[in-house]
Amino acid sequence: MTLTVNDLRVHYRTLRGEVRALDGVSFGIADGEILGLVGESGCGKTTLGKSLIRLDGRMRHAGGSITLDGEDVPIADDRAMNAFRFRRISLVPQYSMSAMNPTRRIGRMIRELLAARGAEVDTPELHRRLALVGLEPDILERYPIELSGGMKQRTVMVISTLLDPSLLIADEVTSALDVSNQKAVAGALVGLRDRGLVTSMVFITHDLALTSHIADTIMVMYAGLLAEKAPAEVLTTRPRHPYTRRLLGALPQVGVRRSEGRLTGIEGSPPSLLDPPTGCRFRDRCPLADDQCADRPPVVEVAPRHHVACWKA
Repeated sequence: MTLTVNDLRVHYRTLRGEVRALDGVSFGIADGEILGLVGESGCGKTTLGKSLIRLDGRMRHAGGSITLDGEDVPIADDRAMNAFRFRRISLVPQYSMSAMNPTRRIGRMIRELLAARGAEVDTPELHRRLALVGLEPDILERYPIELSGGMKQRTVMVISTLLDPSLLIADEVTSALDVSNQKAVAGALVGLRDRGLVTSMVFITHDLALTSHIADTIMVMYAGLLAEKAPAEVLTTRPRHPYTRRLLGALPQVGVRRSEGRLTGIEGSPPSLLDPPTGCRFRDRCPLADDQCADRPPVVEVAPRHHVACWKA
């Protein structure tokens, strides 16, 4: 097992109190596995990704543990995490331009980054990795502003995996791209895993349809908690949680006319995580809710590798 997360709780400090962005999340990722992490904005998926590599100044580790390849990950100690970042755990951020210095040519930026980690550039290997994601070696002489959005994202993917991390976190890496570039970036991510340049991956996104094509397993989060986790084919064809069913019901289907099948949204809004409600956090929006849902449902394995937190599952 590459990654094990046990009862992870991370809160945000605000003037109104602490926001329980993650309120007890447990899961694992196996060697070679791509985990797709999906859910509405504010569900905690990006907070989870950040927690695995660096807590920002507003975040507080409120409990739980993370282990990577059997070793505890000291997420509450920023200095101790330096031994893990980039070498053991690496990140492809949502906005690639923010990850690159606009005043440096890309080749120089890579050399400086590796030197800061005590490593040197292996030029033939760097060229090989650029080719794997469909980039020519001449981009090393360019500035970031000279690249298209898709090229920037793939360049950051190469930079983030130069030291072969055990875990790669890809945070909304396709959200600002057109469809053709989304396909190229998604294919490049899978290629990095297939060639052993990363051991496993967390792919964070709103796009459930895209996730189903590249992820081995999909985990759905809601209001800071795990709602459902299952193999991608199982979750997209046989979901058990009402929230997952509603998410899938909101996706357009190829070949279905609007008059034949109207898309349905999810009424209402997620609860405030400043003072989250007791019981199931989806119950105010759930058509199946009853008195039993006043108690928080445990995460139960309803089938092999299929976990659901719902009394009705």
